[in-house]
Amino acid sequence: MLTHMREAVRTAEEATSPDPRVGLRAVAALRLLVDRLEALQVDNARRLGWSWEEIGSALNVSKQAVHRKYRRR
Repeated sequence: MLTHMREAVRTAEEATSPDPRVGLRAVAALRLLVDRLEALQVDNARRLGWSWEEIGSALNVSKQAVHRKYRRR
């Protein structure tokens, strides 16, 4: 777990690189990480009985948006 955290911090630091190749690659990697973390937490919330409305509120999106994105999981 600690290794993953170090890697995430390094990637976040690379996102501020003056070299666009490095920065853009880092942004793409962070976007993928955030998508995976969001899906993991949506799954956790649903397993705990959260409604789509509660999840949407926590993510600051509508319940329809979060349901549309994750209903097949």
